[in-house]
Formats: sequence, structure tokens, C-alpha cells
Amino acid sequence: MAGIGFELRKLLRKDSYFGLLRAYGYAGIISSGPWVLSILVIMALGFLSLGLLPDQSRHVTQFLVSVTYIVAASLIVSGMAQLVFTRYVADRLFEQKPEAILPNLVGLLTGMNLIAATLGLTVLVTLFGGTSLLYRVEMFAGFVLLTNIWCITVFITGMKAYRQVLWAFAFGYGVTFALGMALRDYDLEGLLGGFVVGQGVLFYTLVFLVVRYYPSDRMFALDLRRAEQTHRSLIFTGVFYNLGLWADKFLFWYNPATSEHVIGPLRASPIYDFPIFLAYLSIVPGMAVFLIRMETDFAERYDAFYSAVRGGDTLTHIEQRLDRMVDTVRQGVYDIFKIQGITIVSLLLVGPALIEWLGFSPYYVPLFNIDIVAVGMQVLFMAILNVLFYLDKLKLALMLCLLFFGSNLLLTALSQYLGAIFYGYGFAGSLMLSSLVGLAVLDREFQQLTYQTFMLQRPG
Repeated sequence: MAGIGFELRKLLRKDSYFGLLRAYGYAGIISSGPWVLSILVIMALGFLSLGLLPDQSRHVTQFLVSVTYIVAASLIVSGMAQLVFTRYVADRLFEQKPEAILPNLVGLLTGMNLIAATLGLTVLVTLFGGTSLLYRVEMFAGFVLLTNIWCITVFITGMKAYRQVLWAFAFGYGVTFALGMALRDYDLEGLLGGFVVGQGVLFYTLVFLVVRYYPSDRMFALDLRRAEQTHRSLIFTGVFYNLGLWADKFLFWYNPATSEHVIGPLRASPIYDFPIFLAYLSIVPGMAVFLIRMETDFAERYDAFYSAVRGGDTLTHIEQRLDRMVDTVRQGVYDIFKIQGITIVSLLLVGPALIEWLGFSPYYVPLFNIDIVAVGMQVLFMAILNVLFYLDKLKLALMLCLLFFGSNLLLTALSQYLGAIFYGYGFAGSLMLSSLVGLAVLDREFQQLTYQTFMLQRPG
């Protein structure tokens, strides 16, 4: 839809260092821009509010922690719908039925709103008794809005509309920042109110994009309830992937030895939270490589292989194209290691000065170091999952996400038991274990791909 792969190929073919830098810079911005933008805006809003209203530091901390919990909870809940709807849309586009997308998105969001509203109301009514009514209303609205936003964002990104998503996030978070600064004098409720209105603007901008690209004469459908039109394993894959990403944070938040009370039932871990959120900014180079390899070389080789299969090409040609596809994946893994490795080494060198420049304690440095390794491994894990999705190995992707979630829980609990020097190793170890198992799984699947393509198909 957005021709991202075409634009990247055009830049790479210029055969110059400037063209190469432009291609990687462009890929980095469109692949990482939305969430980097959201992290930077929320952090800037917190820091600026703290600088202008130093006596309101408690409200600023409550705001940052409240937004973090809204993001975590909405990502986990929306994980039920993100991948399954993206795959549903891809299948309908393959069948050339784009008119089915908009009514089913409305149907999906209706169902997700009911789930989010039920969960949100239950938690806010039973656990947030000591907070103001306005705060609870804003938390409820923010949770429901973000649940919708993640559903739409993943589906539009899956359709390669990276640039449109980036502009929508820039607009929505621009409003968030402007309103947050304007309302900062109204304490926690003012800051959170600016955030909620900004998310509302972002949500309706994304809905506008969907209506523009997928018009339909129907406004509601629920074809996702039909088993033959959905891949149910993707529901659990999305949930366990997001649970895996947040498992270590929840363990640190609710361990009394590593956390402190903030507001209502919400707790934060000052020693654990800041380094890992700062480390996530280092993921941009790896994401740029990931996008370029997926949207240029791998997509091209993948299409060539299956075109040869569908076109009845000779076995020799089919195996040659399979070899090229496998080489592309190996080269992509190597490039991610190389680029993200250079980034990690650079940050290991400048990390202490960076932490000091930001005004934080040098005790954060060891945890920051292991966190930048962990988020680098996360890029590799995402690349492996993406290839499995391409190959339609959905159950294997689910098994890997289950392994990631379970190992993050166990290894993080073990790291807490062993002491502060091991903090962060649970998250890094779980991603390393899941990625290594994923690489072994990919290797086995590629060895069997030709056999499976021809011999294990259902009779037509």
C-alpha cells in the first residue's frame, strides 16, 4: 500500500554512501518512529513539568507511572486481537476483498471495547478507591483508547503503512505534549487529561486512515468469529508475546524489595524502570536493518520462491530460489548482529557519561548495560517471529512466545533472588534463550520447506 519496499530499494540502488545512509535513516524513522516518539514525548512532558513545577514532583511521578501501566495493560489486552486481525486482513487482501476490512475492524473494536471497559471498570472501582473520580475517569478513557490504538496500529503497520502511522503518531503526541504543558498547573489530573485527549486525536486519525484506504458500503461485521476465516493460535501468540515483554517489569513493580508505592495499587521500581526505558531508544539501528532486510531482500526472495512453486517451475530452480531465501535470512541475522553489536559497544563506552549527563546515579550503569544487550536481542527475536509468520508456522511462533514469557518469569525471579548485581539478566537471558531456540527452529524449517510445500498440502 505504501510502497515502502520500493522506496528502500530505490535508495539502496543509488550505489553511494549517501544513498545507503538515507535508506537506513528512512527505515529507522518509519520503523521505530512511533514508539520512540511516544517515549520521548512522555519523558519530555515529565521532565519539563518537573523543571517548571519542582514542588509537584509527586504528581509528575504519578503521571509517568499511570501512563506506563495504561500502556502495559492495553498492550497485553489488545494482544488478543493484533496479530489475528492483521492476518485476517492479509488473507482478505489476497482474496481481493478489501471491502471486508472496515466493517470487521468496527466489529473487532466493538468487542475489544467491551472487554477493555469491563476489565477497566472492575479494576478502577475495586482497587482505586482512594483516588479522585476525575483520575479514575481519565485512566478508564486512556486504557480503552490505547487498546483501540494498538489494534489499529499493528494492523496498519502490517499492511506496510509505516509512514502514515508515523505522521499520525506525530500529530497525536504533538497534541498530547501541547495540552499536557497547558494543563500542568492542574496537577496529576491536568497532565493525564492532556495525555487522554492526545490519544483520542491519535485514535481518530488512525480511523480516518483506515476509512480512506478501505472504504466499504457496510459498517459492521464480525467474520472473525468464524473459525475458517481466522487463525486462533495468533490470539495466544499476541497475548504471550506482550506478557513476555512486561513480565519482568511487573515482577520488579510488585516485589516490595525493589519497588515503592506511587498511587492506588500502582507501584514503580525506580532502580529498574529508568535504565530499561532508556535502553529501548538504542533499538533504532537494529529496527532499521530489520525493516530493510524484510521489505527488500527477504520479501523479494520469498515471492520468487512461492511464485516458482505456484508456477510449476522445475525442482532445481525452486531449490535455487529456496537457497537464496535462506541466504537472505542468514544475512539479515548477521546484519542485525553487526549493526546492533556496534550500537551496544558504543553505548557501553558512553553509557556512564550519558547517565551522569541525565543527572542519574552511576548505580544505574550496570543495569543499563545489560538492558541494551536485551533490547538488541529483542530485535533478533522479532525478526525470527516475522519469518515464521511469513512461512505460516504459526504454532511454532506461539511456542516461542510461550517460552519467552515463561523463561522471563523464571529467570527474572531468579535474578531477584540472587541480588541487585543480577538485575536485568532475567529479561536478557529469556530473550537470548528464545532467540537461540528460534534460530534452531528456523534452520530445521528451512531444511524441510521444499518437502512440506509439496507433500503436506491439503488436497484441493
